[in-house]
Amino acid sequence: MMKAAYISKTGAPDVIQVGDLPCPEPQAGQVLVEVKCVAVNPIDTYIRSGAVAMQLPDPFIIGCDFAGIVHKIGEGVTSFKVGDRVWGSNQGLLGRQGTFAEYIAVDQAWTHHLPEAVAFEDAAAVALVAITAHLGLFRDAKLKAGETILVIGGTGGVGSMVVQMAKLAGARVITTAGSDSKAATALELGADQVISYHKEPIGEAIARLAPEGVNVFWETRREPDFDLAVAAMAPRGRMVLMAGRDARPAFPVGPFYVKECSLQGMVMFKASPEEVAATAKDINQWLSNRQLKSNISARLSLDQAAESHRMQEAATLHGNSNLAGKIVLSVG
Repeated sequence: MMKAAYISKTGAPDVIQVGDLPCPEPQAGQVLVEVKCVAVNPIDTYIRSGAVAMQLPDPFIIGCDFAGIVHKIGEGVTSFKVGDRVWGSNQGLLGRQGTFAEYIAVDQAWTHHLPEAVAFEDAAAVALVAITAHLGLFRDAKLKAGETILVIGGTGGVGSMVVQMAKLAGARVITTAGSDSKAATALELGADQVISYHKEPIGEAIARLAPEGVNVFWETRREPDFDLAVAAMAPRGRMVLMAGRDARPAFPVGPFYVKECSLQGMVMFKASPEEVAATAKDINQWLSNRQLKSNISARLSLDQAAESHRMQEAATLHGNSNLAGKIVLSVG
């Protein structure tokens, strides 16, 4: 048996139980990971609440991200051996069991080696958000050195990864922050300029900082502002959209097509294992070189799984939290 955080029905964070479940056995092509750290993502709360409907096993272990040590390997596994340090994401989705447990069985295709120099909590904290940022920046927006990117919310989970990776790619990075402390954090992460939107409207600031427009506009809000985005983008600007499932905002068709802009929707868990593995190579190198830093806002234990979801929802859905980064939970 093992300790796990799981649900038997969807609902509020209180439906999360922490108790003993049978330890899984790795099937062919899987590794059994002794989990050390996990992290919380907004998608975790949407699945737990039922807002995003997916077929779930019963009981369903929550969570996408993990970092730990290979405890056992299944038949046909050639990429890993017992004792390897590993990390990954994309669990707890599309019928797969999640990660908030002492042991998890994961397909080797979704598992990545973890360099010795990288702490388990850092790997867990960056997993989903770093993969998302990498896919959006390089696979989709095709960001190039010398271009200018505007990141809405540069201290959030994904935003903090986008800021750092864009800077590593040689871009000029402008981001937004809602407080002086978050603005300071954004600068520490590598942003060139920070728009404090509690002091100056974003549109006015962009007109001042990038009068020719930005090449990439990265939107993280649940209510996208297309009027703002299209006005802010340079000719042939690219917008990456990764949030706003229920949003129905107005769209300025004329300015959008006249500028020859493009709009890219992206969902990390629809990427192929090969696409994700390609991101992991860069992420590992940057983590090892300390060029990419985790942005951890709170550290909890597995017993506090329900509280971690309450904290995430307060930030994501209600905007009434001081959370400025990831929630990481220690497991083993």
